[in-house]
Amino acid sequence: MIIDSIRFGRLEIPDDKVITMKRPILGFEHLSRFCLIEREEMAPFLWLHSIEDSATAFIVLNPAIMQKDYRIEVNPKEIAELEVTNLEAVETYVVVTVPDDPRQMSANLQGPILVNSDNGYAKQLILVNSDYKVKHMIMDEISSPAGSTTEEPELVEI
Repeated sequence: MIIDSIRFGRLEIPDDKVITMKRPILGFEHLSRFCLIEREEMAPFLWLHSIEDSATAFIVLNPAIMQKDYRIEVNPKEIAELEVTNLEAVETYVVVTVPDDPRQMSANLQGPILVNSDNGYAKQLILVNSDYKVKHMIMDEISSPAGSTTEEPELVEI
């Protein structure tokens, strides 16, 4: 599939890399198909790019990179909607906001996006009974020695 991107120009996206939102990103309910774009110079950040709107793309990050104890408690119905058969296939991302002063960059830990890498189904969760913030300051975590890891966040069924 070929998509046009305002940021990246024309991109070829393999059909098996298309992400279908089973529950949309808040404020973007009209968009349901995305893809993840990796750019070496942006690592560890990725772009969650809309296939339907060439101007819509979110910077995302695996939250475990900055907070190794990031944990999501989900109802089994939440996982069932993604048709998950293997919890290890679930990738977790959080949307990152980068203001004019990049030192003030923040991540929405309260609204993670879960992606089932086996079938491309995804959804944004809203963690209502959580201490996680909508505006979690990333630079505070990155500068902390306890903040870095390459593990996946813990996904726990309740």
